[in-house]
Amino acid sequence: MEHRMSTDEQINHSKREAMKYVGRGGESGRRGIHPSKFLKICFRSSSRFSCMVNILWPLVPVAIAVRYVRVDLTVLIFTLNYIAMIPCANLIGFSGQELARKLPRVLGILLDITLGSVVEIVLFMILLKNELYPVIRDALLGSILATLLLCLGFCFIVGGIKRVEQTFNGSVSEVGYGLLLTAGLGLIIPTTYHATLKGKPMLAIIPEKLADNVLRISRITSVILIVSYTVYVWFNMRTHHSIYNNLFLKDETRDELQATSLERDRLTLTECVIALFLGIGLVSFIAVHLVEGIPFIVEACGVSETFVGLILIPLVEKFAEHLTALDEAWDDSMNLAMSHILGSTVQTAIFNTSLVVLAGWASGKQMNLDFELFNIILVILSIIVVGNFLRDQKSNYLEGVLCVSVYSIIAVAAFYFPTTPMDRNPGLEFS
Repeated sequence: MEHRMSTDEQINHSKREAMKYVGRGGESGRRGIHPSKFLKICFRSSSRFSCMVNILWPLVPVAIAVRYVRVDLTVLIFTLNYIAMIPCANLIGFSGQELARKLPRVLGILLDITLGSVVEIVLFMILLKNELYPVIRDALLGSILATLLLCLGFCFIVGGIKRVEQTFNGSVSEVGYGLLLTAGLGLIIPTTYHATLKGKPMLAIIPEKLADNVLRISRITSVILIVSYTVYVWFNMRTHHSIYNNLFLKDETRDELQATSLERDRLTLTECVIALFLGIGLVSFIAVHLVEGIPFIVEACGVSETFVGLILIPLVEKFAEHLTALDEAWDDSMNLAMSHILGSTVQTAIFNTSLVVLAGWASGKQMNLDFELFNIILVILSIIVVGNFLRDQKSNYLEGVLCVSVYSIIAVAAFYFPTTPMDRNPGLEFS
């Protein structure tokens, strides 16, 4: 007698036997690890954009080899490791997406966003260990700018190529925008406190006392922001789970997505874990070599430290997340794209920033939130500009071009921003 497939089996394609606890579209029909299939799936990746990035994999062993064979070629080592970071970050992003598909929808997206920030967190921790505090602060704000302006802008452009305009639900944009404004206000307070009281002897605050106050304010602010992020996760996962679940389900069940998304071969749970550990291990190893070259690039090559922190580092650390959002925008899944963009930005602004400060506190590092006034003002203004674009819950390629234009102007200004001797850490030696 012919077996009649259930609804879930029909959706999951290929007549695979559904595995327990695996979300729709996430089961692979296999167990354990199959090396040839594992490599094939990882190289194919999740989208046409990320697949093209995988052609950079041969540079990974080259970058590692040059670091140990020609230690005198600092600029070449920095460049090779910078490029080699891209496919490694892409592997983390892809394996995170595969793992996320095996979980409930909203939890999966939150996990995907969190794993997408692994590269960022690893880089920040290595920078913290090397006490490159100005670069960390610039990179934190640069990460927000890169996602909010560059990635969002290209999503609007890519999505607008085939359509007059795209729409997204206000529930996704309003919560993200409100959290970003809150985070921006929280981050600017230590900076404005220091800028207001600096150079005013009549207030009887000596520089050492002022610096200590800024450090205390930064740490307390970080604790408060961590609590806010916890509430945000609870908001998404528990009290308003059904709202977001229905929105993402609507995007995922579009006809143009079903034909491609559910037909793909998937990684097993074991393969997801292996890919994650491999990607994180390579990123950590390469990040050490990348950070080692920053002082030389700034000091000997004359590249602005602000440009390195605000532009160069954020571009490579957020690369995988940007590719995911671009692919979703191309497929007209704007709710998913907006959730990745705003979710990633919120995580950087509220969680990752606070995590770096608290990690510094735990390790005895003097990491604070005293940003360059120039940089923090740019972030606040960018949040306001993007909020204005999101207000009508529609997007088009013109808004995308405007976002990318603003980011380009910021990059030019950062390139010409001077690096003063006070910004340097006297304990560092240059290669």
